[in-house]
Amino acid sequence: MFIALRTEVEDALEGALSALDLPTDDLGIEEPPEDVPAVLASSVAFRLAGELGVAPPQAAAQLAGEIDADDLEYVARIETQGPYLNFLPSRAYIAETLAAGVDPEYGALPDRETSVVVEHTSANPTGPVHVGRARNPIIGDAVSNLLDIAGYDVDRHYYVNDAGRQMAVFTWAYETFDESDIEDDPERDRIEYDLVRYYRKGNAFLEEADEDDIEAAEAEIQSIMQGLEAGDEAAYARVSEVVDQVLGGMKACLARLPAEFDAFVKETKFMRDGSTDDVVARLKELEGAVYEEEAWQLELEEHGIDKNLVFLRSDDTSLYPTRDLAHHEWKFDNYDRAVTVLGEDHKLQARQLRAALELLGNDTDQLRQVLYSYVNLPEGKMSTRRGTGIDLDDLLDEAIDRAREEVESRLDDRIRDDDLDEDDIERIAHQVGIGAVRYDIVSKQPTKAITFEWEQALNFEAQSAPYVQYVHARCCGILEEARRASGETDEERPNGAGNGVDGVFETDVDASLLETEAERHLVETIARFPAVIEEAADDLEPHQVATYTREFAEAFNGFYRECPVLADDVDPEVREARLALVAASKHTIANALGVLGVAAPESM
Repeated sequence: MFIALRTEVEDALEGALSALDLPTDDLGIEEPPEDVPAVLASSVAFRLAGELGVAPPQAAAQLAGEIDADDLEYVARIETQGPYLNFLPSRAYIAETLAAGVDPEYGALPDRETSVVVEHTSANPTGPVHVGRARNPIIGDAVSNLLDIAGYDVDRHYYVNDAGRQMAVFTWAYETFDESDIEDDPERDRIEYDLVRYYRKGNAFLEEADEDDIEAAEAEIQSIMQGLEAGDEAAYARVSEVVDQVLGGMKACLARLPAEFDAFVKETKFMRDGSTDDVVARLKELEGAVYEEEAWQLELEEHGIDKNLVFLRSDDTSLYPTRDLAHHEWKFDNYDRAVTVLGEDHKLQARQLRAALELLGNDTDQLRQVLYSYVNLPEGKMSTRRGTGIDLDDLLDEAIDRAREEVESRLDDRIRDDDLDEDDIERIAHQVGIGAVRYDIVSKQPTKAITFEWEQALNFEAQSAPYVQYVHARCCGILEEARRASGETDEERPNGAGNGVDGVFETDVDASLLETEAERHLVETIARFPAVIEEAADDLEPHQVATYTREFAEAFNGFYRECPVLADDVDPEVREARLALVAASKHTIANALGVLGVAAPESM
C-alpha cells in the first residue's frame, strides 16, 4: 500500500504544482520524523517559495490548498507544519495494508519478466571456504533473494575456476603424492580438508625441492595447462577429478549458511567451446592491443585505468580475465541482466573487465558489480587455528555453540520440560547461531570493513538477529495461543501447519478499531515493506532490508507492550483486528528475514 500511496501523493503534488505553473521535477518527498503522524511528507515548499514570492510556510499552505484530499483514496488529509506538507493515511490505507499483510507472500512484487544471473562466492576450489570470504556467499545469497522477491527471474551461479596454474598445480600434486607423503591429518572429516593437504604439499615442494625436480614438476604443470587450452579431454578429466571433489566439500560448507546455486559454471567451458579463442582474436584487433613483456596486453588508459589488461601469455595460454570476458558475453546472450558479487581486492579487475567488454562491443549497462570489504575477527579463539587461517566452518561451529549456551542459559527447568526438548534447543541454536552470523554480516554496508563481534551478534536485547527473530517467535506464540483458545485441533490446521498457524481468526476485520498510536505505527511499518524491497532491489543493497527489520522489531515491540491481544478484557472485535495485525506482522518479518537468509524461528 505504501507504493500506491506514494504514487498517489506524487500525482497530487504534480497536479498542484502544475496548477500553480511551477516545475514538477523535484517533489521533495521524504519520510516524516517519528513524532509526526503522517506516512509521507514533502519539503517542496522550501524549493518553490521564492517562485511564489512567499515564505516557505505560506507556500506549503498554498500548495495544500490545491489538493483535495477527498479525491485521494489512501490519504485522509493533508496538514502543513511550517514548510512541510504532511500526508496522513486514510482508513482504506490501514484496511488494505492489513488485508495484504495476512497473505503469506506479502512483500513479493509483481513479475518483471526480466532474467538476472547473480554470480557470487566463486572461491577457487583449492580448499575450504575461508572466513574472510564469508561475506561473498552471504551478500550474494541475500542479493539473489532480494531480486527474487522483487519480481525478477533469478539464476544463482558459482563460477568455478577449474583452469589456470593453481588448478594445474593441484592436479599435479594430487597425482604425485600419496597419504604417506602428507604430515598433517585433515582438520575436518570432509573431502576438501583432506585434499587441500596435497595442494599445500605441492606448493611447498615447488619452493623447497631440488632444481631438477622442480623443473620436471613445472614441465608437467605446464603440460596440464596446455592440455586445457587445447581442449584435450584427458587433461580436462584429470583436473575435473580434483575440482569436483573439492567443490563437493565446499558445497557442503555453503549449504550450512545456507547458500545454494542453480548452476556451477566451469571456466573451462569457455575454453572448450572456442569462445575464449574468439575473445583473444577480437582483443588482438583492438587499437589498444600491444605485445609487451612477453604477453599480449590491452591498454586502458583512455578508460582511466593505468594498468594494462594481460589477456594472453607468450605460450598462447589465456588468463582468468580472458576467460571471464567470454563468460560475461555468454551471460549477456542468455540473461537480461548480470550481477557479480566481488571482494574489494577485485576492484581493479572489475574495472578492467567492464572496459574490455565495452571495447568488444558489449552493452555493459546489463552488468552491475557489488563490491564488498572483508570480514575481520577480533583477537581470540577464532583468530588462530593451526596457522592455516580460519575457515567458514569454524565460524559456524562457534556460532552454534555460543547460541546453544545462550539459549540454555535462558531456560529454567519448567520451560525446558513443558515446551522445549533437546531437539528444540538444538534447532534454535542452529537458527539463532547461523542467523546471527548472516545478519551481522549482511546488515552492514558492503563497502565498509567489519569486525565480527560475538557479543553484538548474539545479543538478544540489542538490534541483532536474535532480537529480530524473537519478534517472529512472539507472533507465532500469540497465534498458537489463540488457536488453542479457539479449540481448534491439530487435524483442523490448514495444510498441516505448525505453531503460529493462521486461520484461527477473522481476516475480514474492522481495521478502524486499530486506533492507538502503536497499532497505527505498526500498520504503517508493515505497509512500507514492499517499498523497502523495491528500493533495496534497485540499489542491490540487502542491508536496507536489515535496517527495516530492526525498525519493524521496534514497532512490533511497542505494539506488544501497549496493546494486549488475548487478554480477557479486550473487546472481541478489537481482539480479531489485533490478531490480524499479529499475523500480518508474522508474515512481514518472516519474509524480510527470508531475504537476508536468516531463519524465522517459531519458538525461542
